[in-house]
Amino acid sequence: MNDDGKNASSERYLVLLGFSKWPHLEVALFVVILMFYLMTLIGNLSIIILSYLDAHLHTPMYFFLSNLSFLDLCYTTSSIPQMLANLWGPEKTISYTGCMIQLYFVLALGTTECVLLVVMSYDRYAAVCRPLHYAVLMNPRFCHLLAVASWVSGFTTSALHSSFTFWVPLCGHRRVDHFFCEVPALLRLSCVDTRVNELTLLITSSIFVLIPLILILSSYAAIARAVLRMMQSTARLQRAFGTCGAHLTVVSLFFIPVICIYLQPPSGESQDQGKFIALFYTVVTPSLNPLIYTLRNKDVRGAVRRLVGRERSTHS
Repeated sequence: MNDDGKNASSERYLVLLGFSKWPHLEVALFVVILMFYLMTLIGNLSIIILSYLDAHLHTPMYFFLSNLSFLDLCYTTSSIPQMLANLWGPEKTISYTGCMIQLYFVLALGTTECVLLVVMSYDRYAAVCRPLHYAVLMNPRFCHLLAVASWVSGFTTSALHSSFTFWVPLCGHRRVDHFFCEVPALLRLSCVDTRVNELTLLITSSIFVLIPLILILSSYAAIARAVLRMMQSTARLQRAFGTCGAHLTVVSLFFIPVICIYLQPPSGESQDQGKFIALFYTVVTPSLNPLIYTLRNKDVRGAVRRLVGRERSTHS
């Protein structure tokens, strides 16, 4: 990042400015983010372990939920430890290689989540609207194929963006006005025209954000119509709305902040606001997902009781 426009790889590190404009907030943010991170680890690990150990949870819904939990664990771990280290001490640096690795995994996992939420909405559509064919439609082989497709699409798309960003020359300074390595923040460091990069980001963001959102909303619109036709079954109605309501809450918490960051024109004035929006979908949402899915979920409560009862009988 010299003045002659050499690529950033000629320098060994970048400075993540993060929240250094508000030094009085950094200690409070460190404590709050650490708490949310611990909640994310405990909640998502619990879902993965329960889904694996309890045979009653060996269903497509909990298979995809386990994938989402594992994804959230990886997503938060790709950025939060670095963020906590920068908030705690005066050093706010990250190696250029570390920045590119973080950029790749944050993009890959974020894109995977967009696709996986579509898959989960289709699973709910099949369960509610095609109950007699559900076991055939969502057979184990097809579920595994959908999960693999979600992960492959995310990591492939990220490879495209990461490589484009890697070859953009970063000039003049090493100060990234963000708390982690994200494409829009890195493009602001460039001293060349980045309109092609921004257009590519906009197009792929539209494909992996807007199209999934439309598909998800279409699935839940069909579910709502089907559920309203089942008004005679109050218990089934409540169960369907409870499960789908949890899914829609997760979708809203993830997609709305992402749309605010990736589908608006870049501007210096919105950068500070963008940091707090990004803080929401990188820190808050992954910690809330386990609570939203399990808080009023009889299946999970039953699995916990069975697991505790099994442990007691083993030790007695």
